[in-house]
Amino acid sequence: MSTLTPRDARHVFESLRKGLVPERGIDAFAVGVEKQRGEIQRQLDLAASGEGSIKFLRGGYGCGKTFMARLALLDAQARGFATSFVVVSDNDLKFHRFDDVYGKVVTELRTASCPRGALGDILDRWIGRVEEGLVAAGEDDEAPDFDDKVRRRLDGDLAALTGGKAPQDFVRVVQTIFEKKQAGELAEAGALISWLCGSENVAASAKKAAGIKGDIGSREALDYLRGVLEIVKAAGYRGLVVVIDEAETILRMRSDSRHKSLNGIRQIADAAGSYPGMLWLVTGTPDFFDTRHGVAGLAPLHDRIKFMKQGRFASLRQAQLELTPFDAERLRGVALRLREAFPTDERGRLEQAVSGAFIDRLVAEVTRGFKGDVGVVPRQFLREFVTQMDLVDENDDYDPAREYGFEPTELRSEEQDAIAGVRGSEDGGGSDLVPAEDVW
Repeated sequence: MSTLTPRDARHVFESLRKGLVPERGIDAFAVGVEKQRGEIQRQLDLAASGEGSIKFLRGGYGCGKTFMARLALLDAQARGFATSFVVVSDNDLKFHRFDDVYGKVVTELRTASCPRGALGDILDRWIGRVEEGLVAAGEDDEAPDFDDKVRRRLDGDLAALTGGKAPQDFVRVVQTIFEKKQAGELAEAGALISWLCGSENVAASAKKAAGIKGDIGSREALDYLRGVLEIVKAAGYRGLVVVIDEAETILRMRSDSRHKSLNGIRQIADAAGSYPGMLWLVTGTPDFFDTRHGVAGLAPLHDRIKFMKQGRFASLRQAQLELTPFDAERLRGVALRLREAFPTDERGRLEQAVSGAFIDRLVAEVTRGFKGDVGVVPRQFLREFVTQMDLVDENDDYDPAREYGFEPTELRSEEQDAIAGVRGSEDGGGSDLVPAEDVW
């Protein structure tokens, strides 16, 4: 078990109090996912060796897909990867528009040293490495033509790394960002970094300075992503890991948007191998993968990534990695880890009041309250458990064994459906299969 820093401990418990998956520190209470985590590590090994890949995380509500995805990103950052976490949404991410996907991926770029919006930092690191390389080769960094030599090396490296496939606007923007930074025009450089992140709100004057017009479109977005990936690696990172979370949201889209979004996932899957050092992780429910409104309705994608199981055995190495529901023993293990990590000045009193016996009783209460289906309510259980520890820590006379009572409230609609035995909702826009044609 890793040791949480005080800052990460505060973040973990504040997130759990709100029913959210923490963004960091979660390895401290990762229980029962050792095999799945090992498979993600294998995928990271492949990416670090120059392979491009895609992996699908499959599980019902409450199986810990988001938890596993965030844990994978933390593992990736610890191994020197840049990462990005993107949630499929009808509001601010329309998955059938790949310029939207690109913009989200690049805007959410993170590294171990830069928690969000890391593209500017990554560009600086790349430029710094180029400058250091020239100096090491005997160039004088005080010479009047040193910046010109750096610019030519940047252009040459970018052309070589992308096989000459980087869009010309991409190259011009990178050149201009370097020039603006060298001239001390940081606001202008920042505006162009925003444009490179897919922003559509960049002033025309900034675009004119770089010799570009308009914004990044859907059809060229994959080529821009290739350029960003190569800059990430040139900056010294081992590669890029991108999570696409809650892909089942696509099932609730209108039929035309749903068809295009599924075709978009097919295109990403088909192209994944041509992006060396990049790993995509896509999370989704069985309904998303197995119903005709989802992946099963698009034969080219379904044939490639379909889930196979022999009885109760499923290979971890196939395209879909299955995450199994929580059980009582796993809930108990998580609770014990959290009790150990809980920040308190009275450790002995906490462990006495929130004892192993109390944890067993709490698990039993949750299990009974939700018809034995622990899998649908880990969020509720963890929030309730943290509340009990808070009450013990805040009140000297609070005894959870005597005061505790559980009320199964504030469930999400999907959790209520799971308890009632209702399958996830499917799109009402017709029962037609997904067209197989390209849409970008």
